[in-house]
Order: sequence, then structure tokens, then C-alpha cells
Amino acid sequence: MKFTASFTAFCIAAVASASALPSKRAAAVTDAQVLNFALTLEHLENAFYQQGLAKHSAAEFQKAKLPAWVRGRFEQIMKHESTHVSFLETALGEGHYVQPCTYNFGDKTVKDFVDFSGMVETVGTSAYTGAAQLISDKDYLTAAASILATEARQTAWVNSVVRGGAPWSTSFEAPLDVNQIYTIASSVISSCPAGNANLLPPLTAFPALTLPADAMPGKSVKLAYTPAKGAKADGDKWVAFISGLTTVFVPLPQSGHVTIPKELYGVVFAMVTNNGTVADDGTTLAGPAYLNFDFGSDGKAAEFAI
Repeated sequence: MKFTASFTAFCIAAVASASALPSKRAAAVTDAQVLNFALTLEHLENAFYQQGLAKHSAAEFQKAKLPAWVRGRFEQIMKHESTHVSFLETALGEGHYVQPCTYNFGDKTVKDFVDFSGMVETVGTSAYTGAAQLISDKDYLTAAASILATEARQTAWVNSVVRGGAPWSTSFEAPLDVNQIYTIASSVISSCPAGNANLLPPLTAFPALTLPADAMPGKSVKLAYTPAKGAKADGDKWVAFISGLTTVFVPLPQSGHVTIPKELYGVVFAMVTNNGTVADDGTTLAGPAYLNFDFGSDGKAAEFAI
């Protein structure tokens, strides 16, 4: 298994029962708030590529045994993200859109850069997928779908062509809500302009979740997280992980140890909940966390060179 431990906390759960991802609609938000949340993510992606490509030279890519055209493709992705930023700012109008935050991406090597790119593009795709139900204006929805398609293509290219992994996970993309996305994004956000909050839907970042770097399907691992201030320490807990349109739950014992189900593969978003059938903002205690179990064209687990 390979995943970007340098950037985010990850978690895994073992399987006990499965249920369809809840289709419960979030509290009403405006189209402008949704577009500003999308812009928040586009600012993050744009800054990552701008800073990363300025930091990692063509020589570094060559040293990482990547051909020159790979860096050229990343430059094209950078232009995509910059265009998305400009498009959303124009749609929202001067004075009505969020400003970029300050970030700490922590990519020290080209491998770090590539791994984080694969993660951020995947998370962005899940963000647009989850936000679709919140958009009322059909023109905005069409524009968001157009961005979503490009994000998905970028995800597939990074994870398969560059990393040598799978271009997809399951038959469906996992839709995440704004707080779930914000929790993941918060791991690299140092601070944001004070005025941004007034333009966004109410946001909550849940506690981060961690697991050992050698975690893999079929292995027992110990999960760790710091409960939110004021949260109850007792009561039953579960670990839920989202794979496509399916959410799988397993009881989490006090020991914090769970066995990762052997059937997991690809990208999974995992969280600790106080409910064994529903994984939403009202039941989340920690996470979600991003994890990626790479698999080959034969469907078997695999590790790749970068």
C-alpha cells in the first residue's frame, strides 16, 4: 500500500456490516456559498501546483526517473486550476468571493509532490460529486460538472500514468459533504483571511485520524485520534469507511485495534462514528481520512515505484 502520510491523517476500519451512503441532504446553503467552497478548494489546488512546480525543478523530476513530459503535464494541470479559480471568481463577482489561504503542503521531494497531487485531485473529485445536490442553478451545476470531469481525468492520469497505480477505485466516485472535505483540506491550511468565513457555508473540521504507515488489508492496526473538546469519551463507537457509494461499519473496541478488511481496495475515506448505520456530520467523531490501497490490472494489491 502507498499513501500520502506526509500530508494527512489516515484511518482504516474492519468490516462488519455495510449500508448505502446516506442521501440525506445537508442544511440549506446558497449557490454562492457552494461556489465559494469550490473556490476554496481550487485556491488550494492552484497554490499547491504553483508552489510545487516552482520548488521541484525539471532536474528533480529527472532524478525521480520521470520523463520531462510528466512535468509538462503537471504544468497543464496547474493552468487548469488557475482557470478554475478565475472562472469561479467571475461567476461570483468582484467582492463576493473568498481569497486564498496560507498553506503548508510539506512536499520535500518529487515523490511527495506526486503523491499529494493524486490525493488532492481525488478529494477534489469527491468534493464536486458531493456538492452537486446542493446547487440549484442549472447553469452553475453544468459548470461544476464540467470542472468535475476535468478533475477526474487529472486524478486518473496522476494515479495511473505517473504513479503506475489504478486510474479508478470502484464503479462509483465517493461523494463527500463540505465538512468532510474541509476536515481533509484543513490538514494543509495554516490560516485563512477572516472575511472568507462570511462567504462560506458553516464549516466544521473534525479531529484527525491516524494509523500506522504499514497498514494494509487483512492487518490489525491501532487507530488514534484526539476527541474534540467536550466530546463524550464513553459510548459505543464504530469505524466507517466510504468506498464509492457504499459505507461499511465495524464496532471500534476500547483498545482502538481493528482488522482492515481484506476486500478493501483503491481509495477509501474512513471515520470514527457514534452510530453503526449512519456516517454523517451528526455522528462523526473523527475523520474522514484519505487512504489508498493500490491495486494492479489483475485486481490484486500492488505497490508502485512512485
